[in-house]
Amino acid sequence: MNTSLRESILDLLYLEGELLDDRRWEDWFMLYAEDCEYWIPSWDSDLEYTSDPNNELSLMYYDSRIGLEDRAFRLNTGASSASTPLPRTSHMVSNVRPKMNDDGTCAVKANWVVNYFRLDEAHRFFGQYEYLLKPIPIHERNGMGIWKIQKKKTIVQNDRIPMVLDIYHV
Repeated sequence: MNTSLRESILDLLYLEGELLDDRRWEDWFMLYAEDCEYWIPSWDSDLEYTSDPNNELSLMYYDSRIGLEDRAFRLNTGASSASTPLPRTSHMVSNVRPKMNDDGTCAVKANWVVNYFRLDEAHRFFGQYEYLLKPIPIHERNGMGIWKIQKKKTIVQNDRIPMVLDIYHV
């Protein structure tokens, strides 16, 4: 993979974390395709997580960007009591491993850690991301990069999650 392509993927992943940390929800969900899939599976056993978001329990699942837009609306209006007051977060992404597909999309795996502080308590969430990125046609680019997130699966490795999980935790 050429350096500029790899850098464009890194830029997208770093930008996503920055937008979440800065609470720029509308800019964040614009990184996603309208028909995206956003999925955080739950653990089925100590070694396996659920594999079907339509028939098994998930920590979070949206089958389009509309769900992400709704989350942003609730966060902006204070309609999410579990998110009031909003936390401070710090997203860190590492070990980014992109692989180009024959159809022009890019499959990406990465590790992540999010440090979270709210109401005098600090927590850390960690795990792996799996993305499917699709290229944005040149005439549709808006300064936010050259990729849209088509699918994102977030594996949360924590044994215990001490609060209601939201988009900014991961």
